[in-house]
Amino acid sequence: MRNFFKESFRAAMPLFIGLTMTVIFFFVIYRFDGISSGFDRVMSILGPFVYGGVIAYLLKTPYNWIEGKLNKLMPENKKGLVKGISVVAVLLAAFLVIYLLLVMVIPALIDSLVAIAKAIPGVLNNLEATVSKYTQDNPVVANYVDQAISTVKVKAPEWIKNSILPNLSGAVGGVAGAFGSFFSVIYNLFIGLIVCIYILLSKETFARQAKMVVYSIFKREHAEKILEEFTFIDKTFVGFFAGKILDSAVVGIICYVFCLIMQFTMGMHNGVLVAVIVGVTNIIPFFGPYIGGIPSALIILMDSPICCLIFVIFMVLLMLLDGNVLGPMLLSESVGLSGFWILFSITAFGGFFGIVGILVGVPVFAVIYDLIRRVVYKRLKKHEIKEYLPNENRNPK
Repeated sequence: MRNFFKESFRAAMPLFIGLTMTVIFFFVIYRFDGISSGFDRVMSILGPFVYGGVIAYLLKTPYNWIEGKLNKLMPENKKGLVKGISVVAVLLAAFLVIYLLLVMVIPALIDSLVAIAKAIPGVLNNLEATVSKYTQDNPVVANYVDQAISTVKVKAPEWIKNSILPNLSGAVGGVAGAFGSFFSVIYNLFIGLIVCIYILLSKETFARQAKMVVYSIFKREHAEKILEEFTFIDKTFVGFFAGKILDSAVVGIICYVFCLIMQFTMGMHNGVLVAVIVGVTNIIPFFGPYIGGIPSALIILMDSPICCLIFVIFMVLLMLLDGNVLGPMLLSESVGLSGFWILFSITAFGGFFGIVGILVGVPVFAVIYDLIRRVVYKRLKKHEIKEYLPNENRNPK
């Protein structure tokens, strides 16, 4: 009888788990708005800790490097001092990098944007003159063009008077809300820096406590597999983001050098703006070069069509160099995904989570893909189907 109940329990448990997961899935689907608003509320409360955790994670690698170097220079009984110096050094380095970027980039960006704003009327006048020149032999097309220009000139003041001005009161409230949001971000960053310092100073303690919790809940072999998976997750995220940031910095520098050469040889302007756009958008996997290259080409087109053509050719060559040389060399910790799955992860996570999903979608999906792969390999081994297994997995342990 006892064996009968055991067998019945084993047979019913998968069905129970499946039904439970189905109920949870449909509950999440039909109550998604409420769950989303509750999640947003929790995130707003825990915002400083989220900021601090993200900053600490981004600074973890340089902090470990500085701490390792100092540990070789200082005695064992000075570990506390080493930690303090390492935290101060990594924070000062981060602030210095941000300050230098702001000092060098922001003024040049402002100059470029002002120049573009001043050039727009002239570009529009040239465009109107060019269109008139090529349509003067075709009265029908010229008539349509004149009507369109006249409509814009008449409707634009009416649109400003009837649509823009009545909404200025709402815009004032929006500005106030923006200031409130700005101060909220500043507050979260300030508290987040304090949280970041605590995390960096106590990361070994937090890691030991997390291991204690895992070992207390699961058996040793299961706990070791869980910790191994977390190590793989950390390795994937650190390798991806560190390599991608370095890769984007190199691409931005190469683009800036090219723009400087074009400035001295052909008089091209807005080199800093173009290099910043190309470098920053290159952080986005797959779509980044296109997102940065197209608006950059349009900016250069306003200045010189010949420079725009040369820039497009340069961007194609730079994308080939980045995709075949720089990317594989700097992204040493490859996510191990094909182009199809990279495109799928960016599209899916970007649709659900916006810009955050676009940035973290690839490493997150790489972890999910690895978990599914391990489960599939384990099941194939169990069923002794070895022809689909890679060579290193064909011999069961």
